[in-house]
Amino acid sequence: MKNIFSSGPAYTHFYSRKNFWKIVLLTFMVLIGGVTLYYTESLAEELRIEERKKVELWADAINIAAYAEPGEDLNLANKILINNTTIPIILADEEDNIISTNNLSSSQERKIKTTLQKMKQKKNVITIDLGDGLFNKLYYDESRLLYQLRIYPRILLGVIASFMLLAYVAFSNARKAEQDRVWNGLAKETAHQIGTPLSSLLGWLEILKTGEHDPLMVAEMQKDLDRLQKITGRFSKIGSQPNLDYGDLRSIINESTEYLQSRIPKRVQIQQIFPEQPVMAYFNPLLMEWVLENLIRNALDAIEGHGLVTISLEHKDKKIEISVSDTGKGIPRHLQKAIFRPGFTTKNRGWGLGLSLAKRIITDYHRGKIFVAYSEPGKGTTFKIILPATL
Repeated sequence: MKNIFSSGPAYTHFYSRKNFWKIVLLTFMVLIGGVTLYYTESLAEELRIEERKKVELWADAINIAAYAEPGEDLNLANKILINNTTIPIILADEEDNIISTNNLSSSQERKIKTTLQKMKQKKNVITIDLGDGLFNKLYYDESRLLYQLRIYPRILLGVIASFMLLAYVAFSNARKAEQDRVWNGLAKETAHQIGTPLSSLLGWLEILKTGEHDPLMVAEMQKDLDRLQKITGRFSKIGSQPNLDYGDLRSIINESTEYLQSRIPKRVQIQQIFPEQPVMAYFNPLLMEWVLENLIRNALDAIEGHGLVTISLEHKDKKIEISVSDTGKGIPRHLQKAIFRPGFTTKNRGWGLGLSLAKRIITDYHRGKIFVAYSEPGKGTTFKIILPATL
């Protein structure tokens, strides 16, 4: 069990790498946000300078109109004054008495003194010299376009950050829930795996107490003890990369069925269909036996004490196919993929980890596939394992 629950260097290294990538991702996001804000602020500053130039031009136009001689052509000045349709402007005298306004929104018009005060605080003012010591003040504010250019990127980044935070929280919660299901399932799977040989040993112990001694009884007890050793070996290999041995798959299937055959009801039959010649492949005996036992146990549960379980083995080209079929109640189509998820079970006392572990063992450790090849309610189910004949 050391490889599963260890908090040693491998465990620490895994979480160090995990935290490292979190920091990298966060740094990358902050960098993108910073570059975006810097770029938009640069554009906003350029637009702010252009708007001030327009206001200065507008002030010059007012000055020209103020000093114009009778009959002088003011078309250019008037055109400049008319063309300003975006920049909010308040023209006031030297004592800040408002003379005229231009491009103010309705809310700014209603609170014109407050608007003027805000413009003064921003120091957005240009003095218009009228001569003889007289002057007017031209107050202005940023245009709606400039305001949007400054604000919208911040709003957009805020929305994106909020969405990513929500997605991260949702993903973390979902992952934690799945991890909880895995650990709960692992505990139940361990108890279930140990339960069968342990119950048998308790039964043999009661027989021994009666004083009866039978060589067959000793042999069966040895099988149960061997079984407990296998269970320990199986769980120890889940957390590491197991070695694959080159051997005959027929023998491992025989071992899996032999142990269960003597512990199932007599009305249940287990049939094996093998080729006469050896079917050689690379596999880990302990883990492969675990997968087969999980599939056979599921088949036995499906037929509910009466029916047929068929295990077939076939060598096709560069692939090896193992099929486990039953004549049980079948699996609905919409559940045929969900049954491989950790924690998923349709049994009242199920642990929901057997098929999940089986899939991991086949796909991750043996580079194969495991799936529901056929299932029809009331007629039965066929699980299929496909393994490469060579590495």
